[in-house]
Amino acid sequence: MALIKCENVSIGYEGQTVVKDLNFTIEHGDYLCIVGENGSGKSTLVKSLLGLKSVERGKIIYGDGLKQTQIGYLPQQTDVQKDFPASVGEVVLSGRLNSRGMRPFYTGADRKEAAEKMEMLGIQDLAKQCFRDLSGGQKQRVLLARALCATKSMLLLDEPVTGLDPIVTAEFYQLIRRINRESKIAVVMVSHDIESAVEDASHILHLQESMLFFGTAEDYRRSSVGRKFLGGGADV
Repeated sequence: MALIKCENVSIGYEGQTVVKDLNFTIEHGDYLCIVGENGSGKSTLVKSLLGLKSVERGKIIYGDGLKQTQIGYLPQQTDVQKDFPASVGEVVLSGRLNSRGMRPFYTGADRKEAAEKMEMLGIQDLAKQCFRDLSGGQKQRVLLARALCATKSMLLLDEPVTGLDPIVTAEFYQLIRRINRESKIAVVMVSHDIESAVEDASHILHLQESMLFFGTAEDYRRSSVGRKFLGGGADV
């Protein structure tokens, strides 16, 4: 069963419909990249998938027991408080908040989970450091570890490499690929970088007020939309 299914979804922003008639599914282990120009509705769709924004029409169906609160979310850098006065360990552990329920304290299992995610992302040695003192790339790893603490099945990343230098960006893409393949966690990533998206993703959703394309990355390369945006270099 699909983790998420969108049926004829239209989403508005400040009274105006931004994107309409969306029909697509996200399955276990998918790596979906949402691409499109600025203002095409990518971030608005992300907020709707998270339940932070209601849809105007249609419906978003969550399958296999997935709840909106169990989606690991890494927002755009502009949305993130960059000067958290908290330690790295505390920031990562805060990803367990939703699963903590009514319990007033974190459990040993919560702390174990946080430690495992820090180790997975190679930031265990930063655990006691102050988050705001880190480099941009380190901050993104910490926030990714926090997002991983919130989920067992889906990560939602909104422009996660904005502002990072090319080397750090390449490392971050590599990390996401590894998490997707080894942990079988579905990845949904909003990206401006269509070429990298097609390289890494299993599926592409291309938005421009409506759905220009949804399908496999391979089919996207061959499609008229893909050829246009990839500079015409793809095989027909």
